[in-house]
Amino acid sequence: QVQLVESGGGLVQAGGSLRLSCTASALAFDGYTMAWFRQAPGQEREGVSYSSWGGIMRGYADSVKARFTIKTDKAKNTLYLEMNSLKPEDTAVYYCAAHRGLLSGVPKPSDFGYWGQGTQVTVSS
Repeated sequence: QVQLVESGGGLVQAGGSLRLSCTASALAFDGYTMAWFRQAPGQEREGVSYSSWGGIMRGYADSVKARFTIKTDKAKNTLYLEMNSLKPEDTAVYYCAAHRGLLSGVPKPSDFGYWGQGTQVTVSS
């Protein structure tokens, strides 16, 4: 059973930075695609970024390109999302997710079967 635990959310001013972490159980990175999603109040969950287990394949939603960076650390079984130049519209609950297999393109929630509990990111103007 894959288990995912996010951390690192918080309150930050516009233009600031945060780093989210997602610690996964030992098997999560072997043959898995990892992803970050976010969901703002009243909105659907949207894909933010994805990475293959080895980090060879990565992708980002247009809204976060050049501002967010996804990284994997297999030694620590941890997925990161480094968020820079944050905007108020980035405010949401951020979720880590895992899919057994390789995926590409902006991640879709329906493709992912394993989810963390989410961490709140609030960007003030």
